[in-house]
Amino acid sequence: MDCNRVFVSKVKRLTIVFTLLIAFLSIKIDTFAQVDSAVVPVDSVVAGSAEAVSGEHGPAKHGEEKFEPTKLIMEHIADSHMWHLWGHTSLPLPVILYTANGLEVFSSGNFHHGEHDYNGKYNNYRLEEDHVKVVGADGKVDEEASKSVLDFSITKNVAAMFVAIFVILVIFISVAASYRKRVGKAPKGLQSFMEPIIVFVRDDIAKPNIGHKYAKFMPYLLTTFFFILFNNLFGLIPIFPGGANVTGNIALTFVMALGTLIIVNINGNKYYWKHIFKPDVPFWLYPIMIPVELIGIISKPFALMVRLFANITAGHIIVLSLISLIFIFETLAIAPVSVAFVLFMDVLELLVAFLQAFIFTLLTALFIGMAVEEHH
Repeated sequence: MDCNRVFVSKVKRLTIVFTLLIAFLSIKIDTFAQVDSAVVPVDSVVAGSAEAVSGEHGPAKHGEEKFEPTKLIMEHIADSHMWHLWGHTSLPLPVILYTANGLEVFSSGNFHHGEHDYNGKYNNYRLEEDHVKVVGADGKVDEEASKSVLDFSITKNVAAMFVAIFVILVIFISVAASYRKRVGKAPKGLQSFMEPIIVFVRDDIAKPNIGHKYAKFMPYLLTTFFFILFNNLFGLIPIFPGGANVTGNIALTFVMALGTLIIVNINGNKYYWKHIFKPDVPFWLYPIMIPVELIGIISKPFALMVRLFANITAGHIIVLSLISLIFIFETLAIAPVSVAFVLFMDVLELLVAFLQAFIFTLLTALFIGMAVEEHH
């Protein structure tokens, strides 16, 4: 039985049911709205007209902001100079700017959520769309001066990455200490939990794809696997220290893919380079094959970068979109359905967190294996 086909079929059915339910609810809401407007008493109409003339509004409309799901979703998946905790409370992060006059360091809390400018040592700064801009003497943003400022700030994604690195170090230093103390003994505690995962990376990823030279690349493969896995898992936690979209940031996936590109090509043997610059095809195909092979060097890590970025970001967007439906329809009737689908997607995202770490590490090992493979 093809489990994958059954799984995809069930997901499609759930999606169709969910879509029909949303359509039904939207029709019902529109109908109720039309009925309500048709039976509005005369007194209400007169009162409404009086309000319009006097320019006053009822208490329900006063201070009410329109819900913008796009803004909410983009704020979550984008990076930020502040780490939102709850309500209007945020954790300020260090702003590190390198200007033409020198280095400038201050807290992002000085911006007061972007409502105030900060008068620094060398320039006046403003937080505009989560980008630090230089403000001129006329009170307007100076785009030319802003371009010359290099931003090395500790943003939310960087801080979340440090948290994940700290947790990884604590776990693996503890496991390493257990191995030193319990030489020749069965694993115990945290050691017994981590050992099967480490053995899985070694026996099911490194050995089959790299061969007898696998031990040289195990540190990089283990680091890649656990770094992606822990950041994916932390991204599923909605509250501090989770909630950051680290592996859904294309800058981070670019650096990781670049690391794979460098390791693969540094360790490539003569047969690897011969296959690129002197492939086993008729010589008149060389003008076609050589450019194709050179593009392949770049396209393989590029696929790693885009795959991880797209899958993690898409998961966050879907979950937030489902939650936003409650506020878009402004009714509790859709809440049970929305929450049920969010729970389903969270479980699916938990699988994706492991799956993406596995795929990135597997393909990295495969590319390394192709580069170090001996000619037979």
